[in-house]
Amino acid sequence: MRILVTGGVRSGKSAHAEQLLAGRPEVTYVATGPEPAADDPAWAERVRAHQARRPPAWQTARDVPAVGPVLLDSLGTWVAACLDELDGWTTDTWRAAYDERAAALVAALAALDDLVVVSDEVGLGGVGAEPGTRLFADLLGALNQRVASLCDEVHLVVAGRVLRL
Repeated sequence: MRILVTGGVRSGKSAHAEQLLAGRPEVTYVATGPEPAADDPAWAERVRAHQARRPPAWQTARDVPAVGPVLLDSLGTWVAACLDELDGWTTDTWRAAYDERAAALVAALAALDDLVVVSDEVGLGGVGAEPGTRLFADLLGALNQRVASLCDEVHLVVAGRVLRL
């Protein structure tokens, strides 16, 4: 079973995704966000909260493994990390490399039979005024659609409530 869990910030999507795999003794948790930095205690606290909820037997990885079960959290931080690494926020030379990375990620996810992917749903509001905001929303929206197309189910989480689409 492949499931995409999407929703807004602090909607409960990560906790829901973790609950979907809670009975599994071994899960690979693919953490796509940056390592906590000393100058960002708020991010460090978010990471600690996620780690504290996970069973001790779950393994954390940076890359998608070849076998599941896998929980990838999240596509939004994956897109942001790509844009950071490729200097996509300020240059125009990043697109081909990003497209290759996105295709490789989707292929790796498609190869798994036991998968839960978490992603932010950024397309429910207005169009962002800043170019970087629009770029991020466009890339994440397109990636969400690609991942949803290979999933058996999509769950939308709003205010801690789950709607199966």
